[in-house]
Amino acid sequence: MDLPPIKDDDRISSVEDLEHLYGPVNPNSLFKEIDYISDHYRAFIEKSPFALVATVAEEGLDCSPRGDPPGFVRVVDEKTLLLPDRRGNNRLDTLKNIVRDPRISLIFLIPGVGETLRVIGTAALSKNAELCASFEMQGKSPRCIVMISVQSVYFQCQKALARSKLWDPSVQIERTELPSTGTMLQALAQDFDGKAYDDNYPERLKKTIY
Repeated sequence: MDLPPIKDDDRISSVEDLEHLYGPVNPNSLFKEIDYISDHYRAFIEKSPFALVATVAEEGLDCSPRGDPPGFVRVVDEKTLLLPDRRGNNRLDTLKNIVRDPRISLIFLIPGVGETLRVIGTAALSKNAELCASFEMQGKSPRCIVMISVQSVYFQCQKALARSKLWDPSVQIERTELPSTGTMLQALAQDFDGKAYDDNYPERLKKTIY
């Protein structure tokens, strides 16, 4: 499909244009936003095993998945969260951004629950040994902890997850319907054995998940 050029009359170029197009703000979407972690919002965070973490710096934007057993993001108090940085591929996109620009945003998801929870704030990195050890899993501690100072918290309604049917088993697909990780890597790199990568991955995952 060829995309038509955006004509001047079709271009949305100001906040005023957006507000005119969409109409008044739903008042519920405003008062649900608070600058601290309430007891209700805390319960949501402590039940969540998965979050999307967004960061920004001059080099660009990043949005990365983070997951662990429910409550893996620790609520210290009304204004503070701790996120362990588990073992990964050492690209360090999220951490590099935080070092350069502390702004951070998280979206928490809970399997089977339609609402999501959004947290906006600033972050710093700590390699304190005692703190890292408190997040030990399978005998291994994270190398650093993301310490998040909360500025804004609010929940998002169910519409996005309802439309996507994200938790509906009837729309799940078999992993074999998509190219494997090894297949994708082999297509992008010379002399890469994609089949060997895929065959070895289950055992490698067991050894390197923490």
